[in-house]
Amino acid sequence: MNSLSRRRFLATSSVALFALQFSQAAEPEWVPLFDGKAIGKWKTTDFAGHADVEVKNGEILLPQGGDMTGINLEAAPAKMDYEIELSAKRTEGDDFFCGLTFPVGDKCVSLIVGGWGGSVVGISNVNGENASENETTQYRNFKKGVWYRIRVRVTKEKIEAWIDKDQLIDLEIEGKSLDMRIGEIESSKPFGIATWRTAGALKDLRWRKL
Repeated sequence: MNSLSRRRFLATSSVALFALQFSQAAEPEWVPLFDGKAIGKWKTTDFAGHADVEVKNGEILLPQGGDMTGINLEAAPAKMDYEIELSAKRTEGDDFFCGLTFPVGDKCVSLIVGGWGGSVVGISNVNGENASENETTQYRNFKKGVWYRIRVRVTKEKIEAWIDKDQLIDLEIEGKSLDMRIGEIESSKPFGIATWRTAGALKDLRWRKL
């Protein structure tokens, strides 16, 4: 390699290294919401007939209750421009093992995973319709004992959600009416996770500001 080629190579390498360092520095950092040891700032949601929540082997266990069992925070990590990630699995029962309630600005909605008999995924509510009957409704089979990675992104333009690598929700929110389904799940506000007549487990909860 002659001197001119060497200078060009070094210049190109420097630019590439700078771009890589900039992209890494610009990536928002994830903040854990569970340390794997104690429930921390979470509290058991005061659902009628709820089961006792436990922490065991690095997991938050949500046993099957009369109807709903869950946990919630008194304050949401953020209201807009953020992402939430967690792993969840169904261990008993046949309904939703992750009803993730989260804010979208001044409103709250719920991402239902495995509802209405076990397979419905969607947002409750959009334009007054619940997760089983609006434009976000999707169907997916969930196996008991299998962990699923769930990610939600909230921006001023959209609510997006992924399960593992598959994007299932891509909802443009301009002109849409967003709200909670009326009933016990409202106790999850402003930020909580619940099950319905189903036992589930959670781990690796975290969030980041976008």
